[in-house]
Amino acid sequence: MRAVGLDIGERRVGIARTDETGILAVPHGVYRRRGSPEDLEELAGIIRGIGAEALVVGLPLNMDGTEGPQAQKVRELAEALAQNLKLPLFFVDERWTTKEAERAMREAGGRPSRRKGKVDELSAVLILQAWLAGRTLV
Repeated sequence: MRAVGLDIGERRVGIARTDETGILAVPHGVYRRRGSPEDLEELAGIIRGIGAEALVVGLPLNMDGTEGPQAQKVRELAEALAQNLKLPLFFVDERWTTKEAERAMREAGGRPSRRKGKVDELSAVLILQAWLAGRTLV
């Protein structure tokens, strides 16, 4: 199954997709947000181009597991995308993905100014891989 993972932020959306086997999550890029209508149209086009059969989105929960205002914004965009594309939508708790992605980027080296988009992209990979790992393969 071809799935797309998204790490939706205020300024950028990290994008990951499954590899040809549908088993591994791989980076696909970063979309720089412009505004709600444009974001929905552009992201839908990217996801269509990948040929996604499922949409997996990181949900930024509070540390106590509740949903705050940012989680609601993410949920709204994700649901609009899923409805527009007629895809099943899955949410993954993303509380630690950004920290994990930042740690991996630090360990890999590189200039900090170039890391922001890459952290978003790597976070999307971690979100998608977590979903893949939780699925039961038959």
